[in-house]
Amino acid sequence: MDEHFVWVTTRRVKPGTLEEFERAWRPSAHPDGMSRAFAYWSEDGQEVTGVSFWDSRQACDAWRASEAEKRRRDSMAPYVEEEREGYYRGGELAIPTGGSS
Repeated sequence: MDEHFVWVTTRRVKPGTLEEFERAWRPSAHPDGMSRAFAYWSEDGQEVTGVSFWDSRQACDAWRASEAEKRRRDSMAPYVEEEREGYYRGGELAIPTGGSS
């Protein structure tokens, strides 16, 4: 299994502020060491989960400590009620194919 380094952040957005949050959320520059990023919204539009893939933990930590990320977080803050985040390692699971047992 190819191992990936992933940063996951889930934010609960204040009601009625999703559009403003989304503008503030997108980074102004592509972070060094980030290879991919995905965003997922709950059906009610009040929770947003971002999943970013990194070359290494050090690359992720460097971005998180950067001035650009501090500015981005500061611009999101007025629209966020709650935030959970964490760093994970893992990879894609093989899903069996074929007939039933």
